[in-house]
Amino acid sequence: MKLLVVEDEKKLLENVAAFLERKGFLVDTAQDAEDGLDLALERNYDCIILDVILPGMGGYEFCRFLREEIGSDVPIIIITALGEIDSRIKGLKIGADDYLPKPFDLRELEARVRALIRRNQLRSEPVIRYGPLTYDSRSGVFSCSKKELSLTSRESSILELFLRNPGTVFSREEITDKIWETGFESRSNIVDVYIRYIRRKLEAAGILDIIQTVPGKGYGLRRMRDDG
Repeated sequence: MKLLVVEDEKKLLENVAAFLERKGFLVDTAQDAEDGLDLALERNYDCIILDVILPGMGGYEFCRFLREEIGSDVPIIIITALGEIDSRIKGLKIGADDYLPKPFDLRELEARVRALIRRNQLRSEPVIRYGPLTYDSRSGVFSCSKKELSLTSRESSILELFLRNPGTVFSREEITDKIWETGFESRSNIVDVYIRYIRRKLEAAGILDIIQTVPGKGYGLRRMRDDG
């Protein structure tokens, strides 16, 4: 997942970018709105983290331009030291999706980013199909031949992660970072245990060998072969 962080305070910008990169995101940065807009127009981002008070064009105008002039629906989180309710309302009215006052905990920022990306994915891809496997993001239900699979919440989250990224191999650490609560101390085999559970349930439904194990790297869905 790719993020853009626009923040003029260099130390904060570096801290936010470094933290999010450790959490598995690809992060581009800009210290003013003009450079940020250039990046936003050139590249596709899953979420933009935007300071309000910037040199030159401010964050509000940045947000308004993306929404009204470009028609972009990329999720935007506004961060600012302006804590007044009027400032928050203004940001939301011009198209921001969320508002986080400074100072903030980086773990909360990560949680809000993931929630917005997930919400945006649900809107854009309500139903995902992978061979015989179907996932309805509106109901959170996986099925095979219209028969619902009985998965736990954690199993569903892992399988959804794989389904949205076919062919991508996730390490055990990446899976725990994305699926478990922030600060979760993973036992060495917890991911392996869940993968085993998921495989058993898929096999019971007649879905065989779609989760690949890449020795020394991790797990993911095999890419579907094009038999045509």
